[in-house]
Amino acid sequence: MTTTIPIVYTSGVDPVESGLIASLNRPGGNVTGIYQLSVDFVAKRLGLLHELVPAVTTIAVLVNPANARVAELTTKEAQVAAHSLGLEIKLFPTRNSREIDVTFSDIAHQQIGAVLVSADVFFTSRRVQLATLASRFAIPAIFPIREYAEVGGLMSYGENLADVWRRVGIYVGRVLKGEKGLPVEQSSKFEFVINLQTARALNLAIPSGLLAIADEVIE
Repeated sequence: MTTTIPIVYTSGVDPVESGLIASLNRPGGNVTGIYQLSVDFVAKRLGLLHELVPAVTTIAVLVNPANARVAELTTKEAQVAAHSLGLEIKLFPTRNSREIDVTFSDIAHQQIGAVLVSADVFFTSRRVQLATLASRFAIPAIFPIREYAEVGGLMSYGENLADVWRRVGIYVGRVLKGEKGLPVEQSSKFEFVINLQTARALNLAIPSGLLAIADEVIE
């Protein structure tokens, strides 16, 4: 990677831990951007899913092994959160469209009561397939960003991607104007979205507590 050409990036992996920068406030070198906190909210998503279906004791977690670091961090966060909630998680490594089909068939066959889909670019690109399969097999699912809920996913909790891209664009503009040493910012706008149409199709009653804290309810 070049050490001279300015780079503005966005990533869900800690840039300090990965060695990309020295620190968030003083990144050093030629790299800056937005650190997305997608993985950090695995516990929050698991908690919301548990509140929706408290009788479910085992949660399926989809991870993409081709994105090893994110899969590893998601697994760790999910295991810790599940332990605190008295839940069991079962990992389903899934790396392509065919495996998504097989994974949901396996989840249904094993009668696992709910699904958490990890934050991963590949999964986002297959969000229609994921949302459709979750509905077809009548499995309550939570996803990392609102784009899933917009195409029929039941619930999502995570950062607002439009805000992330807007802030990246602002940083690109500042870099092009000659600014150097810009701190790496963290994503700061988050939203909880419920698709009530999908809930009705699944014959699920959304608890009033979840409806009260939702940033948006898709009717």
